[in-house]
Amino acid sequence: MAVRIICIKKDEGKHENPYVAIDYLEWINERINVKGVTDRSKIHDWIKDEDGEAYIIDQLGNKTYLIPAVSANGHKYVKTVEDESKADCLLQLPPCI
Repeated sequence: MAVRIICIKKDEGKHENPYVAIDYLEWINERINVKGVTDRSKIHDWIKDEDGEAYIIDQLGNKTYLIPAVSANGHKYVKTVEDESKADCLLQLPPCI
């Protein structure tokens, strides 16, 4: 199953990196038109351990898949870039309402 991430809910507190500030991600399974909300660590585990696929479609229509990562302090998160040398479109998604 693949889902498209449509928005993120971030905590405004201080965090070790901007990805850990994401509390949850809202998604849609476009194939069956089902929406849902999943917390950051569950999305990480679903992608890493259950072969789940989550992606973002940018303003130009490009599809970019999320990859699982773990911070230096052991916090699970997801991102769309291998390193932070370029902007991550996940962090540019609108906030969930």
